Amino acid sequence: MPGESIKEDLAVLSEDEILTKEKLSAHVFALSEEIGERHYIEKGSLEQAANYIETSFRDMGLNPVSEIYSDKLYRNIVVNIYGRQRRDEIIVIGAHYDSVWLSPGADDNASGVAALLEIARGLREQRFPKTIRFVAFANEEWPFFGRDNMGSRVNAKHSYDRNELISGMISLEMLGYYSLKPNSQVYPKPLSYFYPHQANFIAFVSDFSSRNFLHDVIREFRGFNRFPSEGLISPQFLVPDIKRSDNSSFWSYGFPAIMVTDTSNYRNRKYHTAGDMHRTLDYESMARVVVGLRQTIATLANK
Repeated sequence: MPGESIKEDLAVLSEDEILTKEKLSAHVFALSEEIGERHYIEKGSLEQAANYIETSFRDMGLNPVSEIYSDKLYRNIVVNIYGRQRRDEIIVIGAHYDSVWLSPGADDNASGVAALLEIARGLREQRFPKTIRFVAFANEEWPFFGRDNMGSRVNAKHSYDRNELISGMISLEMLGYYSLKPNSQVYPKPLSYFYPHQANFIAFVSDFSSRNFLHDVIREFRGFNRFPSEGLISPQFLVPDIKRSDNSSFWSYGFPAIMVTDTSNYRNRKYHTAGDMHRTLDYESMARVVVGLRQTIATLANK
């Protein structure tokens, strides 16, 4: 991986990071506590979540559009900040807004949606050479994962059918859980021999088809942000978990894509349970990650 993960103590939060922390917490609370479960069984709550995301984008002065599918049963929420010189080149930032049954889904994946909204808020008044597309996906969870009515598969297929030039896609998949305790981080074999056992970092992962894009992203993140980070590029057959999110939909259509994650069940024992609640997340660490990602995406869109 380009650069190295930092080892020293973190600085005090900046004003931008403090504001981001407050907004991230508010978004996660609204989605996980006020709305709660949001999935195909609780269709009313799923639509409430879509409305919340749509309203949040609109309140920023952005123009969200619904990508409706499955006979108008489900929708993705799409926002484009159009580029100037190279408008046809698109960087996609995505996060799924559904949760599993019986879980409020604070980390999975209200945290990713909150990050999506806060990255968009920070970039909304800027114009870049490339287009940045923000997408909140429906139906990432079972029984939709890997099927044609998975929200990100619908979106990726539309890009494929339109012959769009996707420079890269970043899937924001669980960004809120961190721990400084020893042995708080575990891994699928054989990764435990190579990575730290303290859950204090954010992970960037991809398969070999997207290695160049992952290198670009983690290089810029480490250049801007003093938060621990780890990267992994692996064949899917060796570490199947790298394809467990919306990045896999874009791989299916030949687009470079990576997942940014806190590693979900490999550190968060509340994953896919009723205990995945707002109060369990670390919003200070999350804010550092999100501000770093925002700076990274701005640089990639300027290249």
